[in-house]
Amino acid sequence: MTSTQTDLYNQLRREHVAQGPANITPAVIKEAAGAVMTDVDGKDFIDFAGGIGVNNVGHSHPKVVAAIKDQAEKFIHTCFHVGMYESYINLAKQLNDLAPGSFAKKTMFANSGAEAVENAVKVARYATRRPAVIAFDNGFHGRTLMTMSLTSKIKPYKYGFGPFAPEVYRVPYAYCYRCPFGQKYPGCGIACANHLEDFFINNVDPDSVAAIIAEPIQGEGGFVTPPPEYFPRLAEIAKKYGIVLIIDEVQAGAGRTGKFLAIEHWGIEPDIVTQAKSLAGGMPLSAVTGRADLMDAPHVGGLGGTYSGNPVSCRAALAVLEVLMEDRLLERSEELGRILNKRFTQLMDEYEVIGEVRGKGPMLALELVTDRETKEPATDIAKKLTQVCYDKGLVILSCGNYGNVIRTLMPFVITDEQLDKGLSILEEGLKEVAG
Repeated sequence: MTSTQTDLYNQLRREHVAQGPANITPAVIKEAAGAVMTDVDGKDFIDFAGGIGVNNVGHSHPKVVAAIKDQAEKFIHTCFHVGMYESYINLAKQLNDLAPGSFAKKTMFANSGAEAVENAVKVARYATRRPAVIAFDNGFHGRTLMTMSLTSKIKPYKYGFGPFAPEVYRVPYAYCYRCPFGQKYPGCGIACANHLEDFFINNVDPDSVAAIIAEPIQGEGGFVTPPPEYFPRLAEIAKKYGIVLIIDEVQAGAGRTGKFLAIEHWGIEPDIVTQAKSLAGGMPLSAVTGRADLMDAPHVGGLGGTYSGNPVSCRAALAVLEVLMEDRLLERSEELGRILNKRFTQLMDEYEVIGEVRGKGPMLALELVTDRETKEPATDIAKKLTQVCYDKGLVILSCGNYGNVIRTLMPFVITDEQLDKGLSILEEGLKEVAG
């Protein structure tokens, strides 16, 4: 058999790149535009992965590319600490205006979602003079020491990398499909949120807790989506004890759920919000936006970094915001959500392997099970499904603690034709592996 360019590059990858960075597919991408990627052998893939939630406005959006080129021709780096620039300040203002809350807000920038979370925790600890942080089962917040400690899943994220940061406490999340308290919504009385009060008795004093950090919709954890009452109750408890509520919007933000920030669906005003991924259309950038009194608590020089808020990334992010608002991509996101929900509900009626459809907007997931009564995770079927879809020209990702959840992160600029083709491939795959 003749080796393809993909085969050759995969061999070179095995020889020269550390094994730690995983490859979900063997694809070696040569170019990408909108919602389609093309590999080095000329094969096209409809992209339902979006760079793991990074390409909400699509691959190489012309306005984002133009902004990057324009800034790169002017200057690539000064370090914001040495010489400020307009894009950093203007972007901070726009994110402050977009974040929920009638209070004054301020923003700082970093390079990745993990860095944003690190800085949010630093701010909360400094402002409250408390050490502890509460995180959740199934949560994912990054791979640095602090964020790895906050992250729930052991393999592959934490295994062998301990010891971890101290004063991190973990509680169950609102996973209604697999309720950790054995109850059923809505008759549960939101026991998962109220559990915090009991947790404070036996695990950590609330007066020692600086922050509670939660994803509005858990990403790597399986697109777990809390009911309407959950976050208002969580916010109520946090306020009662003077605890900073940090909402991690790294994957769910930038319009992924049909609103600019996913937490808007729950109608609360977080103390701090972290963003990254799709914020800058593929450029490395993250943001921490929060109450001005909290964000100003650390002393001058206490926050920052050499590349944090790079001018090219900031210009890209300003272009992303322009595209989201002026090109009405938030409305398109909502429309995609309606289309996907309808198709996935139909698929669930036809295929017993689908135990639940959940999420908001086009941030939707199919949890696959071998039996709807026992809810036994269909991990092998999910793995086969992603492979079959890849072979047919669709890149789609699995997630969840058991790897049995299929998630959608396609760019909002995907055409109706591309979307229909991708969904048809997904249905063909389901029929092949579980029909």
